[in-house]
Amino acid sequence: MISFDEAVRLVTDVARPIGRESVPIALAAGRMLAAPVVAMIDSPPADCSAMDGYAVREADLPGSLRMIGESFAGGGFDGTLEPGTCVRIFTGAPVPAGADRVVIQEVVVRDGEFVTIADLPGPARHLRPRGSDFRTGDVLLEAGRRLDPRALVAAAGADVAEVETWRRPAVLVLCTGDELAPPGEARGRLGAIPESVSFGVAAFAEQWGGRSLGSHRLADDLPAMERAAGDALEQADLVVVTGGASVGEKDYAKAMFAPHGLDLIFSKVAIKPGKPVWLGRAGGKLVLGLPGNPTSSMVTARLLLAPLVAGLAGRVGALGWRSLPLGEPLPACGDRETFHRARLLEKGAVPLANQDSSAQKALAEADLLLRSRPHDPPRPTGHEIEALDF
Repeated sequence: MISFDEAVRLVTDVARPIGRESVPIALAAGRMLAAPVVAMIDSPPADCSAMDGYAVREADLPGSLRMIGESFAGGGFDGTLEPGTCVRIFTGAPVPAGADRVVIQEVVVRDGEFVTIADLPGPARHLRPRGSDFRTGDVLLEAGRRLDPRALVAAAGADVAEVETWRRPAVLVLCTGDELAPPGEARGRLGAIPESVSFGVAAFAEQWGGRSLGSHRLADDLPAMERAAGDALEQADLVVVTGGASVGEKDYAKAMFAPHGLDLIFSKVAIKPGKPVWLGRAGGKLVLGLPGNPTSSMVTARLLLAPLVAGLAGRVGALGWRSLPLGEPLPACGDRETFHRARLLEKGAVPLANQDSSAQKALAEADLLLRSRPHDPPRPTGHEIEALDF
């Protein structure tokens, strides 16, 4: 059994990007850039107006000017301003040749084709020079940047149709246990419970950059499980198995991968909850085993699945620990490093009353994990503790 820090190190060692692909900008949201985004155009592509008003020559102000045309965004004025003339202009429109400032419409009096600017305007010229945002060839986004909404705007504004990203790892979940039934069917079968964990695991995979291939429920039939394991390894980059990781008579989570050459990276981690979590390789693919209890599964998914999927997708920073004050006391920690489910309230991080590894209602209430190191003493209200968004 290894420590949590050692488990994270081993996960990080194997969580390398699995390949690149070019993606249309419209489909790139949330992806990680494998190459920089370089501007293919100047922005703005020409000197343009920052306001609605009139394009004028500074030398003609103040005075009465003859309006000789209009300039709209996407279609500028085809001509040159001569002394004593101006052009009606709108925000984003190209500034006509000869003009050196825009006077906002609020200070202009218009009478037919003539406009009067009675006073000298203030210092603002209301112009956006060509390339003032960026120039052709400028690097707008570095490799490794996540294509969040703001980055997508910059990439599209660079006139880039496709971006080179890291490929999203395909993740398939195998849920083991004779007792499991699809949600909606458990109440009609004696001894059955709803299979709930796979939905959270798949959501974690998607959240951290993976592509969920769904899940399969497996009865505790070893030959059938071995076949399912082989099929999963052919389809996915990462197979996640829930349940069957203890020492019970029908705990086949590792055994089902034995015919496919399972090579364990680690088999247990000294944490609570989630000690049975394991990681290995089989058939050239990664396999992560999570406990079957819902809270244990979700805690270990946040701690180990999230950085594993993120790394495969070219993403870093899945474990962003921060320091928060306790809103209520925390008990002493035992021999195993413990991750308490908690809520962030105005008074601080408050541990939930129900810390049972099978809890589901309490799981939905938690938005933090609080980290206690082995043999930590009781911590009082106000003590600063390591916390992770859950």
